[in-house]
Amino acid sequence: MAAHLSALLIFAGLTGIHSVTTVSKVPVRTGGSISVPCFYESKYRNHAKYLCQGYRWSSCSYTVKTNEPRRSGRFSISDDKQQRIFTVTIDRVTLSDSHYWCIVEINNGADDGKRFQLSVTAGRPLLSVDYQEVTGFIGGDVAIRFTYSNRGEIRWCRLGGSCIKEPHGSIDGTRVTIDLKNPDVFNVTLKRLRAESSGWYYCAKGDVRMPVRVTVKERPITTTITTTEITTQLTNISLQPVNHTSAFANTTSEKQSERGPDYLLRFIIPASVLIVIVLVALIFWCVLRQHKLKKAQSSAAAKAEAELTYSVISHRRPNMEKQDPAPDEHVTYSTLAQH
Repeated sequence: MAAHLSALLIFAGLTGIHSVTTVSKVPVRTGGSISVPCFYESKYRNHAKYLCQGYRWSSCSYTVKTNEPRRSGRFSISDDKQQRIFTVTIDRVTLSDSHYWCIVEINNGADDGKRFQLSVTAGRPLLSVDYQEVTGFIGGDVAIRFTYSNRGEIRWCRLGGSCIKEPHGSIDGTRVTIDLKNPDVFNVTLKRLRAESSGWYYCAKGDVRMPVRVTVKERPITTTITTTEITTQLTNISLQPVNHTSAFANTTSEKQSERGPDYLLRFIIPASVLIVIVLVALIFWCVLRQHKLKKAQSSAAAKAEAELTYSVISHRRPNMEKQDPAPDEHVTYSTLAQH
């Protein structure tokens, strides 16, 4: 099987048939992580893709494959069939990580692939980007910051598409500017983004390339209400004179119809917020007043209890009137004398 694969790879390499496009030389620092996109033709949309490690096509060994577990050790792979790009990611890069192949598996035929090189350095890379994946919104701008230490012309390219040179240009309807005002640093800005602006790009400086993935989304709808805005609108409303003439009514009706739902929304939202604030304040005032009443009643009860006088009442039985002893009976005493 290995011999058959080598023979197919050698055949494709000798015939010069390549339907896969990738970046040629990517700078990266040891210990870092790098993602490399590989663009393929539409006829390979449903084919398996894999990453092969080695300088020679005939002797490389595949590390990860799309129809197998998408992660194997330091390597991972994903396939965006809509964009026709499969992306390989290498983590914890070492000095021995140098040459790889992006390969599309061809059933009953020679596999198709393209080689890329990692320029691994222990120090500062020749070209680096703050973020390899950036996100923008439709109609907005996105700026990508690069640092460099090499010489050479700067180009911004879409993978599998066209390129522009500094200082500005356009790719697929998206305006691109390259700002070189700061030394060793430059910015690439994509302006007025569209949904079609999503995809993989790369920045070329000299002989190195740095891939960058741009994702464009719908801008979320948010409503921000500030206290200052509410106060200003309420002040304007209170200062408006009241006139009940028909001419004023017609003018007001015309202005409101011209301003449309946005004007009503701007008025209703602050008014609703104000009503909620007033209701909360009333509830708070009622609770506070109830609390004060309870506190006052408690204080009055305590004061009344403190002023209460206790008296000791003892019950005594009435004395019986002394009765004079009964007068002695009339007694006659006699004395007997002997003769």
